[in-house]
Amino acid sequence: MSISTVVFDFGNVLGFFSHRKAAEQLAAYTDAAPEALQAYLFGDKLEDDFESGRLSVEGFRGMVRETFHLRCTDAQFDAAFADMFSPNPDVCPLPALLKPRYKVLLLSNTNALHASQFVRQFAGVLAPFDALVLSHEVGLRKPDPRIYEHCRRLAGRPAGECLFIDDLPTNVESARACGWQGIVYRRGDDLRRRLAEGGVEVSGARGASKGFDNARSA
Repeated sequence: MSISTVVFDFGNVLGFFSHRKAAEQLAAYTDAAPEALQAYLFGDKLEDDFESGRLSVEGFRGMVRETFHLRCTDAQFDAAFADMFSPNPDVCPLPALLKPRYKVLLLSNTNALHASQFVRQFAGVLAPFDALVLSHEVGLRKPDPRIYEHCRRLAGRPAGECLFIDDLPTNVESARACGWQGIVYRRGDDLRRRLAEGGVEVSGARGASKGFDNARSA
């Protein structure tokens, strides 16, 4: 079955992120070490709750403030926590090059603060996308099979026509278990070549690099 829909992960595919940078920026408002902040913020139940939409922005801020006695305004907190993204120049031009031949969707585990940041910073890169599926909005995180089915319904295409690109093998394996095709992306991979090997044609498009240039300068 030929591919009609290409679904991109955001983190470490379209844009790189630095948990360390976010932790260091928040550490400027507390006596705690960046290592302690990073361990608390990422990779545990707090992150899962925030990215699944079970915890509001206000609730998240409040928990972090109380734990680390932060001395900052809400705006300072949000900027320190969210400003941690940089564009991947190898991948950012590809969505525009895939349109209009393919449907293009984003499927990202994220939270309201991070999504607000990268949707604004990467506005040009994300402009060709048919839909942005964000975990905190749908209440599901990868690798839950239900989030792939939600994405497939938005695409309006059979599972076998959907190709998912993610940096985490577990997420790609879950997509494949749902009948999708998948690519595990690693920084430095020639994704254009790997798409072509899967039968996805990446053609030239005027102005395809404009969105990347804007993301880089944001």
